[in-house]
Amino acid sequence: MAFEIIIPRLGWSMEEGVFVRWLKRDGDVVTPGEALFELEGEKAAQDVEAVDGGILRIPPTAPQPNTTVAVGAVIGYLVATGEATPGSSTGTVAVNVTAASNVSAVSPVAKASSLVEPATESAAPPSVRRMARERGINLSQVAGSGPAGRILASDLVTANPVARQQTSRSNVASPRARRIARELGVDWKTVDGSGRDGRVRERDILAAAKRPKTTSSASSNATSKGTSIPMTRHRRTIADRMTNSRQQTAPVTLTTRIDATNLVSLRQQFKAAGGDVVPSYSDVAIKLSAMVLAQQPQVMAQWGENQLVIPEEISIGLAVDTDAGLLVPVIRNVPSLTVTEVCSRTSDLISRTRAGQLKANDMQGSVFTITNLGGFGIDGFTPIINSPEAAILGMGRIRREPAVVDNQIIPRDQMTLSLTFDHRILDGAPAARFLQTLSQALESPSAWLLR
Repeated sequence: MAFEIIIPRLGWSMEEGVFVRWLKRDGDVVTPGEALFELEGEKAAQDVEAVDGGILRIPPTAPQPNTTVAVGAVIGYLVATGEATPGSSTGTVAVNVTAASNVSAVSPVAKASSLVEPATESAAPPSVRRMARERGINLSQVAGSGPAGRILASDLVTANPVARQQTSRSNVASPRARRIARELGVDWKTVDGSGRDGRVRERDILAAAKRPKTTSSASSNATSKGTSIPMTRHRRTIADRMTNSRQQTAPVTLTTRIDATNLVSLRQQFKAAGGDVVPSYSDVAIKLSAMVLAQQPQVMAQWGENQLVIPEEISIGLAVDTDAGLLVPVIRNVPSLTVTEVCSRTSDLISRTRAGQLKANDMQGSVFTITNLGGFGIDGFTPIINSPEAAILGMGRIRREPAVVDNQIIPRDQMTLSLTFDHRILDGAPAARFLQTLSQALESPSAWLLR
């Protein structure tokens, strides 16, 4: 029985994605769990693994690299040896010799033809393919020293110079960079690459796209000249998610001001300790938010068809600004982490986010999101809920202001917190109690962190 290969849903709202490329060739033997093809979802690309096993058959109707595909679309099949491809008039299928060790029988014709085929990317694991792309090495010119000719990382170190030379300037660009260039109308072949050996990366395309282009408006409502900024797929995704959030939730925002003097003092103590890890205000807020959520779990409930669902794991999303737009990587299982461990996780995620190295699962599973605009001098704002979550916390800047303490006016550090919540899930009083408790925790962070 043939198994269909379908386009999976990488995100809860994903309806279509970009098919990047196959990681296996037609006729390769595939085992469950092997990376089968690369798919780009709403905000990141990832390798899709095979659920079943069999011989890969790629029909003529399969999508070409860097084309848009719908979720649920059938793009190929996994069949048994001797089984015909569904919808094909041909008989049995052949097997590539590079995977022959995984099957009990391979036809002599298939063996003979495969023995003379050069190595391809399917003969190398994803890490080696990535290394080859970074070094500008053509894998078809590399002799693999692993089992069944599999290309290993050590083979790239000793790769024949010809393998490097045959990757010319005309194709030294990542697939993601090419796709972004196509969306932005940028000729990537004219862009200077910042990657290894002049490789053009996504950030190079984005920088080139920011160069002003003067154009005349042809609309009846606008005749003045201006700068045209093409709409990228990523920006459309952000727009759709923000619009859906406003349309599918009943958002209400509560605002309060807290005394952040002890919070500022705690961070200064971390700095004075001279350690390699100095938690930010957001890091402390992530840890304390998880502690309060554990006490008031209704704040992390999610809307279901017939019921509210409270996730078991408390994972927190952190809004990160990038050149490509807003992304929300997730710090998982926060209650099990110390505040310094939270800092290490967020530092790694922020670095990978801005380098465009996040995977789809790095942005899934959060129950609450924190966004901090204090670094931009913003006091208070109205954050938009990151669906399907029930609430999001906005953090403003910390300002030194006069305050009344014990009937005396003294300078204290003040911060504005803004909590937007979905009134379908939460009433005003529970949301206010959560913000009140979180405010108390942020005003006395050391006492809470020692619990």
